[in-house]
Amino acid sequence: MNEFFESIKKRDPAAKSIISIVLTYPGVKAILLHKLSHKLWNAKIYLIARTISQFSRFLTGIEIHPAAIIGKNLFIDHGMGVVIGETSEIGNNVTLYHGVTLGGISPAEDSSKQVNQKRHPTINNDVIIGSGAQILGPIIVGKGARIGANAVVTKNVPENATMVGIPAQNINKDNIKDKKFRPYGVKTN
Repeated sequence: MNEFFESIKKRDPAAKSIISIVLTYPGVKAILLHKLSHKLWNAKIYLIARTISQFSRFLTGIEIHPAAIIGKNLFIDHGMGVVIGETSEIGNNVTLYHGVTLGGISPAEDSSKQVNQKRHPTINNDVIIGSGAQILGPIIVGKGARIGANAVVTKNVPENATMVGIPAQNINKDNIKDKKFRPYGVKTN
């Protein structure tokens, strides 16, 4: 657990101490409650799992479906309005900013055909997704990719790509690994 808190301190210059992270970061509360609801979901105690996830949503403004698979050290910065859908998979050391949606493409159309189908994105390790970005459908976001603020991504993203715009386009055509933390996906010089 200490690794989780230290990973947040490394990614957020406003993080002063572990106690402040625990008490004041809604993303931390949402992830901890998700761990509980996910265990209950896997134990097929669906109603209680969903109730806990809805309580978490009420408390934090972050909605994470109990079936979503989340790796270690997910950091949801600010968090309000984040939605992580049922079949989402998130790797290790991923950062999400407020307003991010990991959603399906057309949940209201032929919804009975979508039951038990992969409908949400898979986010690989070390990805940063800027505020307001929409990652939609059963796509794969490659390791180390950066998704700019308000981008709309509906196609697979290569490793180390930098995606911006609507629809999102890769502005890092060489897919060179960007070792510098860029919270909104693009260089500011």
